[in-house]
Amino acid sequence: MSDKSVIPPSPSQQDYEKSEANPPEDIFAREDPFALFEHWLEDAKKKEPNDPNAVALATADADGAPDVRMVLLKGFDARGFVFYTNTDSIKGLQLGANPNAAMCFHWKSLRRQVRVRGPISQVSAEEADAYFNSRARDSRIGAWASKQSHTLESRFALEKSVAKYAAKFNIGEIPRPENWTGFRLEPHRIEFWRDRAFRLHDRMVFERPQANESWSVSRLYP
Repeated sequence: MSDKSVIPPSPSQQDYEKSEANPPEDIFAREDPFALFEHWLEDAKKKEPNDPNAVALATADADGAPDVRMVLLKGFDARGFVFYTNTDSIKGLQLGANPNAAMCFHWKSLRRQVRVRGPISQVSAEEADAYFNSRARDSRIGAWASKQSHTLESRFALEKSVAKYAAKFNIGEIPRPENWTGFRLEPHRIEFWRDRAFRLHDRMVFERPQANESWSVSRLYP
């Protein structure tokens, strides 16, 4: 009897491994990881059918127990990678107890991924206000209505909370809740991974001990 727990390569994967489907851009000539990330993200925006800025965010609690979920990247620059959340959510509480995190971007259509790791800090109130005010009005009301990650007794209870805050703010301005803000992952390590034929993948790592220090660059075995 065959072991059905073993998944054989798909025909498309076999065809891919017979020909170089991912033209070899010379990523190893790059010196700035943020410029390379921006280039790859722009490629993803053209290829990925949904949310090219989606990223798996890994956190850990005070005891070191890990957790992971998908979030949306909302900004990045030389300071790091930014996402937003409720500080009373599970990830918000974990980041408060253990301000370190890792991210993994996976763009399946491009056969590429980027892994990022480093310490976490909150964005400024001005940054958080600016992003919050750019959101759709219903999303801003939702930030008030949802006690993110807490037990919800029914869908009706959530809809009732949304109606409560919609009536409260009516047509006026909606301020940012104090427990809703952004976090910035300041990368000390960024790895670029690119699929190549026969599992001989390209892996390039940028590392630095501190944010104000220069990057060291190395190539890894696949």
